[in-house]
Amino acid sequence: MYTQGLDQKGESANAADDAARLVQFQERVDAEEKIEPKDWMPETYRKTLIRQISQHAHSEIVGMQPEGNWITRAPSLKRKAILLAKVQDEAGHGLYLYSAAETLGISRDELFDQLLTGKAKYSSIFNYPTLTWADVGAIGWLVDGAAIMNQIPLCRCSYGPYARAMVRVCKEESFHQRQGYEIMLRLCEGTAEQKRMAQDALNRWWWPSLMMFGPSDSDSKHSAQSMAWKIKRFSNDELRQKFVDVTVPQADYLGIKMPDPDLKWNEETGHYDFGEIDWQEFFEVLAGNGPCNRERLEARNKAHNDGAWVREAAAAYAGKQARRAAA
Repeated sequence: MYTQGLDQKGESANAADDAARLVQFQERVDAEEKIEPKDWMPETYRKTLIRQISQHAHSEIVGMQPEGNWITRAPSLKRKAILLAKVQDEAGHGLYLYSAAETLGISRDELFDQLLTGKAKYSSIFNYPTLTWADVGAIGWLVDGAAIMNQIPLCRCSYGPYARAMVRVCKEESFHQRQGYEIMLRLCEGTAEQKRMAQDALNRWWWPSLMMFGPSDSDSKHSAQSMAWKIKRFSNDELRQKFVDVTVPQADYLGIKMPDPDLKWNEETGHYDFGEIDWQEFFEVLAGNGPCNRERLEARNKAHNDGAWVREAAAAYAGKQARRAAA
């Protein structure tokens, strides 16, 4: 009984210490201090960051596929060079983000394994096919535009390594968005067939782009806590509304129409009202039942397996260098 009493006292003391640490942690977050890898943090905060950063990294890597599909079919050498540079940028973004996730105590091998086995999620938008060259423009304009709306606030994320990684990512994504819009502009200024192609791409990518911000606030499992910890700065619905308000005038300038009969300007709110999103489609794609889910994961697994010899050679060389240094 005496030992049990000591154990209970110890547990109570630990619980009190953790409660005090949690209060201090929240005070630092509220004061806009950056949390760094060696700082104390709640385990739930760490796990939330790993989930969000890894999903972000996976999205950058898987997101190379839809546009990479058009590298060999770009309409000119200039377009090919631009697209190659963009796909290369996305690979770099994935590497920045994997590095940020590793500071939280998870290995890159574990992150890769979660992606390759389908355990980890990535943005549902990348499970849609790119059917025409206009899709490359629509992805740059809409998908990267939605990503920027999501990611600029992350430059002020409470976790230092993530916030710093996002500064460069956002600069490059802004460039990608302008590239995509320029493709759409050229198509809309071109022949009637080219403009129809641009309209068709908008029709297919508009709603999935709105889904990129995640479920409505009332249905989001993580949004409120992430905002309290300043991992996120705005709710899903706030960011989605900002995106709609910015993007609709751009479509008007292009001379193409948003595929939403309920879209209209609301004088009272100063925002655009828009139609209901098909959340059933979103959750189906997220569950692995989208048009290209299987194709995307098969491509990632093939690339990983094909690159095994490179990793083995690099490990053997590193081992040899270590033995030389020790000799």
